[in-house]
Amino acid sequence: MVSDDTIVVIIREYNPKTDTQRVEQVERSCEVGPSGEYSLHADLLGDPICRVRNSPAYLMLVAEMVATVDEVETREVVGMIRGCIKTVTCGRKLCRKTMEAGPVFTKLAYILGLRVAPSHRRMKIGLSLVCRMEDWFRENRAEYSYIATDAANKPSVNLFTGKCGYSKFRNPSVLVHPVFAHQIRINRQVSIIKLSLSDAETIYRRRFSTTEFFPRDIDSVLKNNLNLGTFLALPKDCPHSMSWAGAEYFLSDPPESWAIMSVWNSNDVFKMEVKGASWFKKGVVKTTRVVDRVLPFLNLPSLPKIFSPFGLHLLYGLGGEGPSYLKFAKALFGHAHNLAKKGKCGVVATEVSSEDPLMSAIPHWKVLSFADLWCIKRLDEDYSDGFVGDWRKSQPDLSFFLDPREF
Repeated sequence: MVSDDTIVVIIREYNPKTDTQRVEQVERSCEVGPSGEYSLHADLLGDPICRVRNSPAYLMLVAEMVATVDEVETREVVGMIRGCIKTVTCGRKLCRKTMEAGPVFTKLAYILGLRVAPSHRRMKIGLSLVCRMEDWFRENRAEYSYIATDAANKPSVNLFTGKCGYSKFRNPSVLVHPVFAHQIRINRQVSIIKLSLSDAETIYRRRFSTTEFFPRDIDSVLKNNLNLGTFLALPKDCPHSMSWAGAEYFLSDPPESWAIMSVWNSNDVFKMEVKGASWFKKGVVKTTRVVDRVLPFLNLPSLPKIFSPFGLHLLYGLGGEGPSYLKFAKALFGHAHNLAKKGKCGVVATEVSSEDPLMSAIPHWKVLSFADLWCIKRLDEDYSDGFVGDWRKSQPDLSFFLDPREF
């Protein structure tokens, strides 16, 4: 609680019956994503808590300003924060019996959606929201807390690293590609199979459970209604392409190269909109789209309606093996683009490590993509991390597992 003679700011739990409209007003007043010539705005669809509701444990807090003037009380929501807790892989250990590496898990908390109305910034409201959320994390025995922010957002970076005790941890990149009016052609040497939920879970647990940030409840992610499916890219002449016999058989005798990917329908959670463009630039964007629709065989790089509300599909669980892995990953991206086109999405996006070879293999537009910054904090120094020591000091892996529930 922050107060003076006439104003009190109360940090309390979000109430969907009374706060929805006021929270949406604050969301619309805040820019999200990279800053620059244009500003990117997001509008949530439905209950504002929907962005964390799919996590095992979640909470949303609001900052409410209560002002009393001449005994007349007014209330205004001026900020909010969301948080969730899950169990993820933070390292790996060697099993002496099998001599194979197994995952080391930790209970991880994640802060997202911290917003403070522009008219009420520099009043320590953001700091109060973070501190209260961290109290809830500790009550639920979370070992670490982390946040993701645009690396160029200095006020956000300064808040977490300068005032809240977070350390810079990872520097992934958000790769964004527009959905064209034409379909992307898939390599004819590649076959793409849609996996069942059980097959997808089997492959992910057997081959990716030691990947950093892999969620232990991957089955809940795959079963979520927002998950549009998991797809496997294989050589066209591979026996598994001709007759699929299940994940166990595939893993017992995989082809030399293959790739896997899942698609999350963020289109049903929030809409994005780019603001600040001139009418001339809006006209140019519309022209590229019209020409591409009329002459699709030209494969023109047209832009979607980014100056109106648009949705996105998020690609996660990207991985694979073999010398031609990147070729198969690129084919999966083309499939995801075409799936997004059918779903009338504006863009497809993913997030990868800056050292991941996927950075150069996955098509993306630099003007839409940006560098992300993950910061981490140990919530209780008394916790013992066993095999991995202090996760904050660990070196980044070549890749990590992106959890779509937190994007």
